[in-house]
Amino acid sequence: MLAGRRDIINQLQKDILLLQGFRPHVAATGNMGLGPVEAAFPNGVFPTGAVHEFISNAAEQTAASSGFLAGLLAPLMRQGGACIWISASRTLFPPALKSFGVQPDQVVFIDLEREKDVLWAMEEALKCEGLAAVVGEMKEIGFTASRRLQLAVEQSRVTGFLLRYQPRNLHAIASVARWSIKPLASKLEAGMPGVGFPRWEVALQKVRNGKPGVWEIEWTDKGFRQVPKEVPQRLEVERRKIG
Repeated sequence: MLAGRRDIINQLQKDILLLQGFRPHVAATGNMGLGPVEAAFPNGVFPTGAVHEFISNAAEQTAASSGFLAGLLAPLMRQGGACIWISASRTLFPPALKSFGVQPDQVVFIDLEREKDVLWAMEEALKCEGLAAVVGEMKEIGFTASRRLQLAVEQSRVTGFLLRYQPRNLHAIASVARWSIKPLASKLEAGMPGVGFPRWEVALQKVRNGKPGVWEIEWTDKGFRQVPKEVPQRLEVERRKIG
């Protein structure tokens, strides 16, 4: 009797997670390559078919968020799906997407004059099942409006991203996660000229049914990678002496 109840409870939990965008297997995307960040989500799976919220309070954070988001779009668009990027004040330079494995011609940019039009266009775009993702840049969004976006992705299984720059209100909305991306100084590989890989401080401030946390992540020619911890110079010298 107890075993039967546990099975029912476990199945209900799985059904609820599926409704919230957490799928145990994502055939179209596979592993997003985020390592410990993905482990913060239920079942260790990055939730697709859901709405993610990115908060930035400075221009450099907005640029970092756009770069990190491009890295997320790459696996989502791997099967050839298109992305729609909607904004009333876009600053993204489309050719820069190539650095993160996204071809600019796979992204349809819609530039509008009013944020309320951005919200309407994003809701309509999220209803299109043939898209891989939809990105909307806006400052303010209420819970009711965000709920409409969530209902749209629950039907289409398209992943939505909200980029919010200096929002006045940070009340809870119907998003599966709230992210904050900050730029970090890159570091050159030994013996390599030029500049290092892009690095970010990736913070999951809120995660539905998950565990918030902060990580240092960089983008390499093979995708995302957790920044390796540096060995203090004194310890490295002693290690060489012992070796």
